[in-house]
Amino acid sequence: MDHKFGNRLYELRMKAGLTQRALAGILHVSDKAVSKWETGASKPETQTLRRLAEIFHLSVDELLTLREETGTGKSISKIVLTGGPCAGKTTALSWIKNAFAKKGYAVLIIPETATELITGGVAPWTCRTNEQYQVFQMRLQEEKEKIFEEAAKTMAEDKVLIVCDRGALDNKAYMDELEFSCVLTELGTNEVELRDTYDAVFHLVTAAKGAVEYYTTANNEARRESPEQAAALDDRVIAAWTGHPHLRVIDNSTEFKGKLIRLIAEISSFLGEPEPMEIERKYLIEYPDVSWLEKQENCRRIEIIQTYLHADNGEEVRVRQRGAGGNFVYYETKKKKISDLVRVEIERRLTRREYINRLLDADTTCHQIRKTRYCYTYDSQYFEIDVYPFWDDQAIMEIELRDENTEIRIPKEIKVIREVTDDETFKNAALAMSERK
Repeated sequence: MDHKFGNRLYELRMKAGLTQRALAGILHVSDKAVSKWETGASKPETQTLRRLAEIFHLSVDELLTLREETGTGKSISKIVLTGGPCAGKTTALSWIKNAFAKKGYAVLIIPETATELITGGVAPWTCRTNEQYQVFQMRLQEEKEKIFEEAAKTMAEDKVLIVCDRGALDNKAYMDELEFSCVLTELGTNEVELRDTYDAVFHLVTAAKGAVEYYTTANNEARRESPEQAAALDDRVIAAWTGHPHLRVIDNSTEFKGKLIRLIAEISSFLGEPEPMEIERKYLIEYPDVSWLEKQENCRRIEIIQTYLHADNGEEVRVRQRGAGGNFVYYETKKKKISDLVRVEIERRLTRREYINRLLDADTTCHQIRKTRYCYTYDSQYFEIDVYPFWDDQAIMEIELRDENTEIRIPKEIKVIREVTDDETFKNAALAMSERK
């Protein structure tokens, strides 16, 4: 997947005033081929790249090395606000806009695509099949996000927050596995890329779970679920997003105002206002029942390869390949320790080419870390369980928190040996430096 090339091709095509069909005609390819290039699902052959370079008056090298960065220091973050029916998203969007405008952000809200389509007459029950409807919705979602991302680059503010009122993976909750697989094939994409294209995901739990007296269908024309159906759908939406590297679930443990305050605090923490802090608790656990984990709807298996790079000034720098089923995304992370629980952490997405180039700076005194991560949502908390190939009796479980005093509710199926948050020997960096057979 190469989203940077795809996004830049989209930008160049739009500036030239060409539709996908018009560009396809010039190149003598199908408009679906152009669509796949722009979504990052595939890349043009060498001869076609040369022709594209000619069309846009660039060298092939310039075409291949162009990047998304604006060169102005602008920071653009794209997050998803999701949740079950009657979770409070409409009010939450207003709070987000007001709160982050005060912090100097241009806040752009992408309206919920399903509501737009359904109220306009395009619905699963008006289309011939649910699968067709889901393709229409996800295509429209993709186009809307591209337009908002391009608009964000033109904003005067240095910080732009794009908030998607639901994202592409919400659709998975409304399909069975076969339908979802067929939709991915039709769109020429995969689940990993769809999920991880967003920087963070914030899920508001439906009022039907813990605040059922406030559950209503009166304030949304597209909402038809009973409280029981809403609670089940809420679980499916959480399961759809489980596996994202930054998923937060906001429950109904407080009154509604408190729920929104917690949401704003979680988003602020993610954005690094004023500094990108990560509060993490880490536990050494007995080797988990992997077969049980893999059967849980709200658990996702992720394969990770982590490589440490040379770093100065007490920083820890690593690059990571993360994904499943042969589909991967790439990140660079820089960390600096503030206390035993708190670290400054800055993470950015890499293209595959950038990832490979950064590997050239690998710290050869460290082993490469390979692990299988099980991302597991439980009781509105998000656990990450790391299983390493060199251990057969233990594993590591982590949870990230907004507050150091947050109560942690550990699933009974997970047997904790002890907490190792401040034990340096269980840090990934220490494991990478240790001798292992």
